[in-house]
Amino acid sequence: MSTRLTVLLVLSLLGGCSLISIDLTPRIRSLEEHTVEGTKGPKILLTDISGFLSEEGPSPVVVVGTSTPRVGLLVRFREELKKASEDAGIRALVIRINSPGGTVTASDIMFNELDTFKRSARVPVIAVMMDVAASGGYYVALAADTIVAHPTSVTGSIGVIMVTMNAEGLMQKLGLTASAIKSGERKDMGSPFRALSDDERRIFQSVIDGLHGQFVAKVVETRKIPIETARAVADGRIYTAQQALERKLVDRIGYMDDAIAVARRAIGADEARVVVYRRPREHRETYYARAEAPASSLEATLTQLSTTVGAGPRFLYLWWP
Repeated sequence: MSTRLTVLLVLSLLGGCSLISIDLTPRIRSLEEHTVEGTKGPKILLTDISGFLSEEGPSPVVVVGTSTPRVGLLVRFREELKKASEDAGIRALVIRINSPGGTVTASDIMFNELDTFKRSARVPVIAVMMDVAASGGYYVALAADTIVAHPTSVTGSIGVIMVTMNAEGLMQKLGLTASAIKSGERKDMGSPFRALSDDERRIFQSVIDGLHGQFVAKVVETRKIPIETARAVADGRIYTAQQALERKLVDRIGYMDDAIAVARRAIGADEARVVVYRRPREHRETYYARAEAPASSLEATLTQLSTTVGAGPRFLYLWWP
C-alpha cells in the first residue's frame, strides 16, 4: 500500500464518521528577485506577457509532484508591477510580449496597469515583440516608451472581432429546439440557437466600431501619428517587423540584448543587472526563460475556445485566423 493511501486511510479511521477534508492544492509562494544577466549597476526588471490575454484565471489544477501552481496572467502581471513599484532599485522595465491578443477588457486592463506603473514609478518601459505581438498584444505594447520588434516578429492586426456560434442548423438536424422567455426583443441577441437578424448585426457592429475607435485612438495618442494614417493601418492586417517600422508602429528592430541596451541608455548606465521575479523552484536562468511554465498546446487551444465561444459572444482584440 502506498504511503499516501495509508495516510488517507489512517485519517479516515481517526475521523470516525466525521468528514475529513484534505486540501492538496499547492500553495502559491511570493515572488522573489533573481538576477539573470549582469553583476553590477542599477536593476532592469524583465517581465513577460505570453499567450491568450484574458481576465479569467486558469482553472485549479493539482499535479502530483508539482509544487508550482499556475497563476492567472493579470494576477501575476499586477503582482510584478506592484513589487517593482516598491523597489527604488528598479530603474527600468523591459516587457517581452508574445501574444496574439485576447479579450478587449484584458488588453485594456494590462495597458492601464503598465501605463499607471510607468507614470507612478517614473521608469522607462521598453516593449520587446517576440514571435507574435498582434491585436491585444500590440495594444499592451502601446503603453511602452519604446517598442522593439524582433526581426521575425508579426504584429499589427489592429481591430476588433466578435466570435460567436450558430448551432441552429445542428439543432434542427437533432430535432431539438430552444426557446427563450425574454423581457425585450433584443435580450437574447447573439444566442447560438438562432441566426442574427439584420438589426442585431448592426447593433453588434456599432459596438465593434466603438471598440475599434478606442484602439485607433490609443495608436494616435501613443505613436504620435495622424488619425488618417492610424485608420489606414488599422484594417486588421498583420505586418512584419520591417513593415511595422516603416509605418511607425514600432521604434526599432532588434534582439533582446538590443532592448536591454535601450533600457541602459534610457537610465544612463553603462552596466546593469537584469532581474526577474520568480517563485521558488521556477527555472529562469536567462532572459529568454518565461515567467510561468506554458500549458500544453491542446490545453491552451481548448482554453481559448471555451473562453471565446463557450461563454457567448465576446469582443476581442485578437488575431485568430
